[in-house]
Amino acid sequence: MASNQRNTSKPRFAHRRGPARQPGQQGGESLPPGEGWIWGRHAVLAALANPRRTPLSLHLTRNAATELTEEARARITPQVEEPGQISARLPDTAVHQGFALKAKALDPESVQAVTDANHGLLVVLDQITDPHNVGAIFRSAAAFGARALVMQDRKSPPVFGTVCKSAVGCAETVSHVHVTNIANTLEAFREAGRFVIGLAGEAETALAPAVEQGIAQMGRAPGLVIVLGAEDKGLRPRVADHCDVLARIPMGPKAESLNVSNAAAIALYEASRHDPRINPSES
Repeated sequence: MASNQRNTSKPRFAHRRGPARQPGQQGGESLPPGEGWIWGRHAVLAALANPRRTPLSLHLTRNAATELTEEARARITPQVEEPGQISARLPDTAVHQGFALKAKALDPESVQAVTDANHGLLVVLDQITDPHNVGAIFRSAAAFGARALVMQDRKSPPVFGTVCKSAVGCAETVSHVHVTNIANTLEAFREAGRFVIGLAGEAETALAPAVEQGIAQMGRAPGLVIVLGAEDKGLRPRVADHCDVLARIPMGPKAESLNVSNAAAIALYEASRHDPRINPSES
């Protein structure tokens, strides 16, 4: 990647929320590593429906308990509590809607399980730490047929709490992969025949032609990899260097930037337009 194509300036889809809030930091019960809280109706019901998620304790209001399926009751017996009792178990910012589940962490998939270009579209998060954004990206990934989210193991929020609430259940249906080095992982994807597109606001190539370039090179859409940079700094230079192309989302002058989760949704939609599993008319 030429040096003048690196993502060294603030991306136009830069995150605007400010410092990331980690779930479980303020208030609530302290849990051991590998355990966490999931709250909110959709998130809890999806977690209970996910056989890969191990429930530890379930806390519901009386009204919420009426929505529990027999299959969920067979997995775990709920404790019916007042809303304030549930709130006391959770971080101060949690909006639980009468649903709270203590559970084991989901086991991430191995990178080898998703490397092959025939295994589907991948989304790579380069040090995106805000759990609201990660959860929203899970939701878009599910909507547009992504195989998995790939995240750096030391720079990503746990798949609990705010991530699951923002994902509206989709963190249970889209796999995630933890890797030590994003740049090296992208190189392995390229060697396996994948085409890697990094989103960068200052890139010369627009998103649509970048997607078409990748499809022309691979002969199929599912092998694409979309790489998204951190909310404030965008892609790190070495990560940008390991992309096949950097691409921008064309924007009008009335908005300075997009939130990174919005940028992810647009990029995933553009890729899905060429995926016959999502858009059969393009097959």
